[in-house]
Amino acid sequence: MKKFLYLLVFTISFNLSAQDALPTSEIKTLDGESTTLKSIADDNDLIVVSLWATWCVPCKNELDAINDVYTDWQDETNVKLYAISVDDSRTVSRVKPLVNGKAWDFTILLDTNNDLKRELGASTVPLTLLIKDGKIVYRHSGYTPGSEDDLYEEIKKHS
Repeated sequence: MKKFLYLLVFTISFNLSAQDALPTSEIKTLDGESTTLKSIADDNDLIVVSLWATWCVPCKNELDAINDVYTDWQDETNVKLYAISVDDSRTVSRVKPLVNGKAWDFTILLDTNNDLKRELGASTVPLTLLIKDGKIVYRHSGYTPGSEDDLYEEIKKHS
């Protein structure tokens, strides 16, 4: 019984620490260059990552709401936002026109194979993460109006 408990504690501890590690799956810029979430986080102290899709109305509503206040957020906290589209090969061609029409003021990346989405264990979008010093410190699924205010409170807490 003792061995079982030790094994259980070890397994839980290992899984918790493994979740702290940022995914290393490849994502692409709109220009086709490769990067990873880990390398983006290594280059920035505090980032917001939003997994979204062109077919997801709540995703677009969230990104519109954030875009309205994003410049203020950057001025006050130096946070950077990376919106990572999980559109697959059938719908990825809609990303650039949508982004150009919206004039979103943040970096757009592509996860067309959904490798990052799987590594993050995201079952639905939108999924919003706050990453500080290479660790996920806040995670929120879904969007309702006002969620961006909760996100900003978390950003201020960690900036």
